[in-house]
Amino acid sequence: MVTIKWLGHAAFEINMADKIVLIDPFLKDNPKAAVKPDEIPKVDVIVVTHNHFDHFADAVEIAKKHGASFVAVYETANAAAEQGVERVVGLNVGGTVKIDGLSITLTPAFHSCTSNPSGVVLSDGKVSIYHAGDTSLFGDMKLIGQLYKPRVALLPIGGFYTMGPLEAAVATALIKPKVVIPHHYGTFDPINQDPNEFAKLVRRKAKGVKVIILKPGESYEL
Repeated sequence: MVTIKWLGHAAFEINMADKIVLIDPFLKDNPKAAVKPDEIPKVDVIVVTHNHFDHFADAVEIAKKHGASFVAVYETANAAAEQGVERVVGLNVGGTVKIDGLSITLTPAFHSCTSNPSGVVLSDGKVSIYHAGDTSLFGDMKLIGQLYKPRVALLPIGGFYTMGPLEAAVATALIKPKVVIPHHYGTFDPINQDPNEFAKLVRRKAKGVKVIILKPGESYEL
């Protein structure tokens, strides 16, 4: 069984390949987060898509506490190592690392930051999950769908800093997952969005894709 729990903003806890994976844990200073860093009982792997505070913020603290592997693009991983994280994997966009039975591939993302941004595909060999990170819509999302065939896509819909509901619905049509889960909305005023509007757009743009709208702390099981 694969479990996807939305922790709020772009943060997810994914139970896959007998690993607990955190993606972009922004918890301590996020009033809408489902948990705080010291409330997480176990973490095996942390993936950070880019080094903005609302993605990188709590990753170092959690990785050090749990002895988790920290996976990110090279420069972001090096920054974590400089702050005392011991198990660091610094790869780059297009690269893949395997940690026991879990495959982690970094994909392109279009976003501004002081290091390369990325998305990530997690796979246990049977199921793939695509977290797009912070990004605009781009045509090569179609290639991500064709190559990695993610069953679930986790897409930002907040607009302003990332693509909004319309662009994310078109992204869904390009990727062609079975399920799409929106995130990166509602945390700050500039990214307030109605996820139900996104669901309506997906029904028009990507017929047959199931939209799962989670509240922080809720889970979806595959």
